Amino acid sequence: MTGQALLVTRDSSLREELTRLAAAAGAPVVSAPDSGAALRAWGAAGLVLVGGDLASEVAAAAPPRRSRVGLVTWGAQPDGLFRAAVDLGAESVIELPEGAGWLTELMGDLGEDRPARGLVLGVVGGSGGVGATTVACALGQMAGRPSAVVDLDPLGPGLDRVLGMEELGGIRWADLGTSSGRLNARALREAMPHRDGLAVLTFRGTEGGVDRVAVRECLAAVRRGHDTVVIDLPRTGGEMWDEVVPRCGVVLVVVEPTVTGVASASRVVAALPDRGRARLVVRSGGISPDAVARALDVSCVAVLPTYKRVGESIDLGFGPVRSRSERIARAMRGILSEVAA
Repeated sequence: MTGQALLVTRDSSLREELTRLAAAAGAPVVSAPDSGAALRAWGAAGLVLVGGDLASEVAAAAPPRRSRVGLVTWGAQPDGLFRAAVDLGAESVIELPEGAGWLTELMGDLGEDRPARGLVLGVVGGSGGVGATTVACALGQMAGRPSAVVDLDPLGPGLDRVLGMEELGGIRWADLGTSSGRLNARALREAMPHRDGLAVLTFRGTEGGVDRVAVRECLAAVRRGHDTVVIDLPRTGGEMWDEVVPRCGVVLVVVEPTVTGVASASRVVAALPDRGRARLVVRSGGISPDAVARALDVSCVAVLPTYKRVGESIDLGFGPVRSRSERIARAMRGILSEVAA
């Protein structure tokens, strides 16, 4: 489907209002003044809005069933219109002017439904100092575009600093405050600091935590607006852990292959709501990756040697991956291939 909204109405005032709302949302529109024109454009539109004046006529034409159909009226719904809404397969009946804000948000997300892999990755350190944040940023750099990395560790260095984006303008968690309601995916993507198709949502300075509801709505919008989302998870557990971890398709636990590192990682794995989504990324040296995987009863998807140039690359503002031919780049591609399979 295209990113156009199909407006089906002969009511000039309703058409003008819907066109105005679409313009505010940045959504292109095409109009149909009768059922014939509506049927010709029905399947190709990203969203169909049928005016109450033509609802019965269009329903009588028996258009094919599809998602994202709404019936729009001025004021209260007239008697008998509910039957037409059912026949149209409308998902909602929107009454103007009360529903104008919700309708604008709905149109604003046209074109954001991507044929993505649906990959939402959480990354967490099995113990402190294992480089989980570096892994999260490197995965974001190597993921398909558009992608995003989301910082949920307020005690971390800040993902914008690791990626060399701290000087870029754009919103941080503090700017979103206690946001509630459905956020516009495209507007959020454009507002986040971004470079070369990679966006970042992080904390500003010594900013503290963030509201749980705001995180829920922001993550939903980020997911709608990006093909791949990598989340740098906190190790502290608590309500933010409970809110975010279940939304991750895969959780990568970065493990130091020592007795204490594996013991600490076992606590992290035990705190996961679904152990089956966990995968290990084991640092090189020490206990063998196979032994670590057996001890934690979680499969290992990658072994990471020490990359001597990563610190220099971050200090120079390139992020962990400076060149796609580097060993760390190849390792991240391998991880992404494994978890997306």
